[in-house]
Amino acid sequence: MAITGDDVSLDQIVPVSRDFTLEEVSPDGELYILGSDVTVQLDTAELSLLFRLPFGSHTRMFLQEVTKACVGLDPATRDPEFQWLSRYRCTPPQEAGSPTLRDWNSAPGTWPACGTIGGGGSNFNNSRLNEKGLLVDQSSGGQDKPESLLLRQNKSKSEITDMVRSSTITVSNKAHMLSMQKFGLRDTIVKSHLIQKEEDYTYVQNFRFFVGTYNVNGQSPKECLRPWLSHGIQAPDVYCVGFQELDLSKEAFFFHDTPKEEEWFKAVSEGLHPDARYAKVKLIRLVGIMLLLYVKQEHAAHISEVEAETVGTGIMGRMGNKGGVAIRFQLHNTSICVVNSHLAAHTEEYERRNQDYKDICSRMQFCQVDPSLPPLTINKHDVILWLGDLNYRIEELDVEKVKKLIEEKAFQTLYAYDQLKIQVAAKTVFEGFTEGELTFQPTYKYDTGSDNWDTSEKCRAPAWCDRVLWKGKNIIQLSYQSHMALKTSDHKPVSSIFDIGVKVINEELYRKTLEEIVRSLDKMENANIPSVSLSKREFCFQNVKYMQLQVESFTIHNGQVPCQFEFINKPGEHSFCKQWLNANPNKGFLLPDSDIEIELELFVNKTTATKLNSGEDKIEDILVLHLEGGKDYFLSVSGNYLPSCFGSPIHTLCYMREPILDLPLETVSELTLMPVQTEDDGSRIEKPMEIPKELWMMVDYLYRNAIQQEDLFQQPGLRSEFEHIRDCLDTGMIDNLSASNHSVAEALLLFLESLPEPVICYSAYHNCLECSGNYTASKQVISTLPTFHKNVFNYLMAFLQELLKNSAKNHLDEKILASIFGSLLLRNPAQHQKPEITEKKKAQEFIHQFLCHPL
Repeated sequence: MAITGDDVSLDQIVPVSRDFTLEEVSPDGELYILGSDVTVQLDTAELSLLFRLPFGSHTRMFLQEVTKACVGLDPATRDPEFQWLSRYRCTPPQEAGSPTLRDWNSAPGTWPACGTIGGGGSNFNNSRLNEKGLLVDQSSGGQDKPESLLLRQNKSKSEITDMVRSSTITVSNKAHMLSMQKFGLRDTIVKSHLIQKEEDYTYVQNFRFFVGTYNVNGQSPKECLRPWLSHGIQAPDVYCVGFQELDLSKEAFFFHDTPKEEEWFKAVSEGLHPDARYAKVKLIRLVGIMLLLYVKQEHAAHISEVEAETVGTGIMGRMGNKGGVAIRFQLHNTSICVVNSHLAAHTEEYERRNQDYKDICSRMQFCQVDPSLPPLTINKHDVILWLGDLNYRIEELDVEKVKKLIEEKAFQTLYAYDQLKIQVAAKTVFEGFTEGELTFQPTYKYDTGSDNWDTSEKCRAPAWCDRVLWKGKNIIQLSYQSHMALKTSDHKPVSSIFDIGVKVINEELYRKTLEEIVRSLDKMENANIPSVSLSKREFCFQNVKYMQLQVESFTIHNGQVPCQFEFINKPGEHSFCKQWLNANPNKGFLLPDSDIEIELELFVNKTTATKLNSGEDKIEDILVLHLEGGKDYFLSVSGNYLPSCFGSPIHTLCYMREPILDLPLETVSELTLMPVQTEDDGSRIEKPMEIPKELWMMVDYLYRNAIQQEDLFQQPGLRSEFEHIRDCLDTGMIDNLSASNHSVAEALLLFLESLPEPVICYSAYHNCLECSGNYTASKQVISTLPTFHKNVFNYLMAFLQELLKNSAKNHLDEKILASIFGSLLLRNPAQHQKPEITEKKKAQEFIHQFLCHPL
């Protein structure tokens, strides 16, 4: 049954055949096709919800856990043996009047094949996507088995899909064989040579991109968006539309759900250019930061390898009130990454904005179709489009001087004082990026509903907060402007139109290049054994500190035979290295006489610190580097860890009257291994302290300096300041502590998060949830805690109540504090499982009671 656009309104959900290349799962599990004249083929019986398990990123920076996972096939699945070459087919461009989506495919029941690197579709006639979204070769009887999933690290599927909304398996139009866990070495060599010879079989074709950004200040759409999205322009081939502050409510901040996602999605869809039909490729949202990607229908068959990821840079490096979202994809043979970011606020916080940018760049990583390849970073793309509320301000000029220059339209004079311009010139951010000339007045801050500058008590100075930058070749900016007609927010939306040269494959030249490569491979001697040389085999990491990355690198130089390398597990072990270590990349492919640099990254976090403190684990490991068809190479890792109060149990710290780094390692080990006791049994010579001195130092600092600090526990601190705070606590040099209030507040939260046994012991977790809402019963549960834990809980509640007495200045309330501290003081004993929303709300309610009642 076919339904045309005249029968369907945009607020309807239209299920489509799974033959459509661009799949997008909405919160209700349906697929969308949007446009002014949509024609779809209904096939609801075949519609299925497909989730992916993406590669996450092992952090190179502060506050990021090691989270890598990938999906694979049944181990019995045969190597493709160039089946993908025999299936090579190039889909010709579609005419504007394509009758149905099925016409984009070569035949019903097959996926479209497009001429890109690696050829067209593999043999999908015998392969189906099972209920988990894994490709299964039914011709060989392969079944999806749990053991076929390659879990690089311990991040659960629920953790991934919670942060990456609407993410699906998108079947790529190129190199389908690389989506398989096992693939032949010969295929890898062919792909590598094709990449090297890309210019021999591609030509450049321009595509029109619309890139827009709008901070909507938590408002719902109140105006038509066409003046921003489509008025007075040629219909773009691609739309990249970003929002910030989509929802400012506490529910969106803490529970990640908001009805405004659908409201703004609908508003954008209705505002797209009326002269073209568009397909929604992807929607990704992190709290209030949302990015939408649309393409013209006729280009949909040439979009592949769509992935989306998020990075939160808010408090503790995970809250999504600040951070970035990104979508990467392949258009024909050009890789494109679109990033939407909302960086730290306030004029004086430019260093924090710089840090947010660097965190997004280092932590935003996308899985590749080929599981042997490392995740892609933002900079590993041909074209990068970066948009958002970057929050850089005008410095050194007072408000009236700024307004006077704007009135005179002296934008270039004003631009000399722009923080982003200054930071880019200093090469601290956006190195290699370009921004067009600013010929429009600053886009922030206006009185909502008007074009008047901010008249509130704070009277913010105007600034170009909302920006669009780009990086790559063959990019021409046609326009860069703001849109004063929209008055919903205290920001004005910004748009930029680009012509971007995209590499398109010439099928005849591609076949010729491919044949030459295959012929040259046929001449190679198969008897040769791969061999490599390593620049270094012994690595020593000295004075490793908590949450401070150390990196050692070495080079692998290949001989005359192409080879695949991989770090492999030692017998009886579940990972190729210990949890505090990672190799990046940990597998790959080398052409003859080529090199690759491997980085060994050592990072101790809350998961690994306790055993290093106790001596149960040491900075010692052996890595095995395996060559397929060749020998193994052994790498030795050694070093020493400096014990820290971070990752130490509460009762251990109470018995440490001296700084942890002043104690012998044997004493630290003994105290760390000591079991939790309900009361002090008097067996030790020194009487323990009632609470850890390190906790007291941080709380006392905040009580003296930050009792009226606005946004306390909600705004992140600086990385360097955390390291300074940690060192002061571990050495007892508290008099040397010099850090911002936000950095000390964040260090306190990280300290609580690092406790191996939370303040409210795991054994009391379920009792606390059951009695949330009953204050008397809740107090009874707290009274049963071990003495040191009970003391810490009461001490923290007393401090938080003091903060609330100053809420008129610091703008804190019971709900905010209960949400932040609820997840730290009350932790699910099943640590690998993410708490349900109902559990999070009960934990919040439990803490809320103690903030509202006198102790």
